[in-house]
Amino acid sequence: MHDRQWHLVERFLQHLELERRLSAHTTKSYCRDLTCFREFCDNNDIERWKDLNIHHLRRFAAQSHAQGLSPRSIQRRLSGIRSFMNYLIREGDTLSDDTLTQNPVAGVSAPKAARKLPNTLDIEQMGRLLDIRGDDPVTKRDRAILELLYSSGLRLSELVGLDPEDINFGDNIVRVTGKGAKERLIPVGRKARAALQDWIRVRAILANQDEIALFVGIRGRRISPRTVEARVKHWAKKAGIPQRVYPHLFRHSFATHMLESSQDLRGVQELLGHADISTTQIYTHLDFQHLAQIYDKAHPRARRREK
Repeated sequence: MHDRQWHLVERFLQHLELERRLSAHTTKSYCRDLTCFREFCDNNDIERWKDLNIHHLRRFAAQSHAQGLSPRSIQRRLSGIRSFMNYLIREGDTLSDDTLTQNPVAGVSAPKAARKLPNTLDIEQMGRLLDIRGDDPVTKRDRAILELLYSSGLRLSELVGLDPEDINFGDNIVRVTGKGAKERLIPVGRKARAALQDWIRVRAILANQDEIALFVGIRGRRISPRTVEARVKHWAKKAGIPQRVYPHLFRHSFATHMLESSQDLRGVQELLGHADISTTQIYTHLDFQHLAQIYDKAHPRARRREK
């Protein structure tokens, strides 16, 4: 590829850095991806950017995949090339014979990435984790936090944003504000309700007088997400759970256990506050994975012969 063609890439990178104010790290990523694409062009006797077509880009994506690049990385590469081509189209009046009229990347996508299944705790592990002993205010607060995370499947941001008025003990529900400022009402289980009432009775010992948050830290202000993460990790270690435990793991476990018991995908979607049911459906894959393991162990035609 001619030097003039690479000079257009340099102009594009300057545009990213000076006009769009992207970070040096991001600009370097664009440069790295476009350098890789230039090598592809050289190997395929493509001399000018305007000579590219959709078939070239599909071949580039396929070769990247064959070389072991992940779908996510291929998508990033294509996104960078797409942005560069859009830049050439916009700057067409200043490029003379290098003008592009169509973006050859427009109809090209990376191979779909395999969807990563979320980690969960089984019911026995969750029971051990929630068996928190102690009567001091911090322990009572932590017990209420963990019970509520599992009882209602809250996101961490939803939990730390709660105020006492969001808990309705008469109807056993909690009102949370989720993504997109959407409110939803979620049932609160018996043990979570008891733990919350126990915490509220001692909350004033920790909370500053003007603090309205339901859960507070040792300085009396609304508890931070990082503190909740640290306390979850603390209690998981005390319970002897070997895997990494974090607040969102309670939400995954809540959804999985609810689906295993109820098989009501729409109901679990409502409880989790998912806008799209496809987000909830990943938990059905977890349930099937569990059933498949049972099948492999139990079915006479599926069991592996012991050596």
